[in-house]
Amino acid sequence: MSRFLDPPANKPQIEAAKVDKEYKKMRTKVFLGAFVGYAAYYLVRKNLSLAAPDMINDGILDVAKVGLAMSGVSIAYAFSKFIMGSVSDRSDSRKFLCLGLVLSALVMLAVGLIPYGSNVAFNTALIFVLMLVVGWLSGMGWPPCGRIMAHWFSQNERSFKMSIWNISHTFGSFALGILAIAGVSLLSDLGVASSWRGDFILPALVALVLAVFCWWAIRDSPESCGLPPVQDWRNDHSGLSGKSKTKTGEKLPFKTLFVEYVFKNRFLWIVAVSNIAVYMVRYGIGDWAPAYLQAKGIMSAEESKMAFSIHNLVGAAGTLACGYATSKWFKGRCAPMNVICMSFCAVGVLLYWFSGSGYVEMAPAVQKVLVYVALCLIGFFIYGPVALTGVQALNLVPKNAAGTAAGFVGLFGYLLGDAVCSKLLVGAVVESASWDAGMLTVAIGSVIGVVLCALLIPEERRTA
Repeated sequence: MSRFLDPPANKPQIEAAKVDKEYKKMRTKVFLGAFVGYAAYYLVRKNLSLAAPDMINDGILDVAKVGLAMSGVSIAYAFSKFIMGSVSDRSDSRKFLCLGLVLSALVMLAVGLIPYGSNVAFNTALIFVLMLVVGWLSGMGWPPCGRIMAHWFSQNERSFKMSIWNISHTFGSFALGILAIAGVSLLSDLGVASSWRGDFILPALVALVLAVFCWWAIRDSPESCGLPPVQDWRNDHSGLSGKSKTKTGEKLPFKTLFVEYVFKNRFLWIVAVSNIAVYMVRYGIGDWAPAYLQAKGIMSAEESKMAFSIHNLVGAAGTLACGYATSKWFKGRCAPMNVICMSFCAVGVLLYWFSGSGYVEMAPAVQKVLVYVALCLIGFFIYGPVALTGVQALNLVPKNAAGTAAGFVGLFGYLLGDAVCSKLLVGAVVESASWDAGMLTVAIGSVIGVVLCALLIPEERRTA
């Protein structure tokens, strides 16, 4: 397996007259492959969030058990993204991404096909294990894409290019909601009693098809295609990536990856801690939305899934706007834009909590409109910080350590921000108190996020 995943050998450089044309063609193709590939990973990651309300109604899970089961993805993904990051830095991005996507789709397909019984504890344990496997395999998505972006795009263009690429997961989440509705409808028309299985089956099948496209489109590095390094082609030797003395494809020792470029990097630690609050808001709202909106009687099952999709789709526009503003107004410094975005997120989360709290009587139509406004506000502003923390991580290390740095920051976001705060903590609060208390917990986390992101401003200004 190790030899299968090894980076391809560098090819002899093509004729100088053909370099520009070939570079532009290959960058477009590879970027599209990374975009579609990472979007496809989201078709087979958050399916349980959409199926949970129906699984609760069928007696397969309960609210507290759903939080535990969903946390399996986040816990495994947190460690996988970190560990797989270092493996990715030593592997062929094309093979690495496609292998993980195919295996993730097959596991999620199995989740939708297993005949569950009435024992909630056993069902929870089984689904939790399967979610652990899915989470681990999902860790094979971001690191190779980070490696691709580091190798094919140079420092001074990367923040905006990565913002464009980063909307792939919002498109993936949007498509998941639509495919889930279609999958449930299809099984219902076929007379299948547990039509919620369509939330898992149809998205998984589509992900398998997209894996074939990714295999055609992605290539590991310019040098493997007979092209010069991107910093030479664009004459951009800014940042550590451009100044690194390590050769493309060179396997750095694990000590260098983990100790020299990660654990001794003070700025990277600050980025990682701020990422906890970012991910608590991201998943504390998105993953619980279908269950919350249905439990409060605000929306039906189909409406809540559509709200989930729109929340993510709006995030695409927000990510692009955030990336452009970071490059145009702040000259690539990410921290100021993160503070602005998290401040608006805090307003959105407080509105979301207030709309569903019932403290003020309002017509159902007005309540639904306020919920949509809140979800759109959160969606528009939360994905900017999600993208920019990844950019900050890549900018702090040489290209050969890009996956490791991204994995380290992701470890904090997914393990502490997502699994612990947004899943286990919010689930426990909802079970012991109420949905209102659970959403208020996320609101408090969003305010803390503003403070944490602000801590990065002086450090980032100094390093700039």
